[in-house]
Amino acid sequence: ETARVEQRPHQYLYKDDYGYTFMDNDTFEQIVLPEAMVPFADLMKEGQAVTILMHAETEQPLTAELPTTVDLVVTYTEPGLRGDTATNTLKAATVETGARIQVPLFVDTDTKIRIKTSDYSYVERVK
Repeated sequence: ETARVEQRPHQYLYKDDYGYTFMDNDTFEQIVLPEAMVPFADLMKEGQAVTILMHAETEQPLTAELPTTVDLVVTYTEPGLRGDTATNTLKAATVETGARIQVPLFVDTDTKIRIKTSDYSYVERVK
C-alpha cells in the first residue's frame, strides 16, 4: 500500500537533549525530531525554514528537508593569498552553525556565502 505524504512548512527553533524542535508555520504546533531524521542539522540555524514530510493518515513525521540552498556566515577560514581569484583551489571553512565546508581561496572570515544543502558545496558569495 502506498502512503500519502504531505509537505508541511516549519521553522527550526532549537536543539536539546530530546532532539530538534520545529514549529508548524500554519498551526504553530511544535514537533521534536530525533537526530536521525535531520541529516543536515549542522546547516540549520534558529529560525531556518524547513519542510517536514508527514504521513498524511497517521500524522507521523517521516523526515525533514532544508531548502536547496542556505545562506550562512563563515566564522573561520585560513586567509587566502592575493591573486587566487582565478583558480579553482579550495580551502576549509567553518560556518556559523559549525558545519565545515570547502570554499574558494578568496572567501574570508565574516563573508556570507550560499551553500548547496544536498552536498554542502559552495555556491556563491551573498551580498
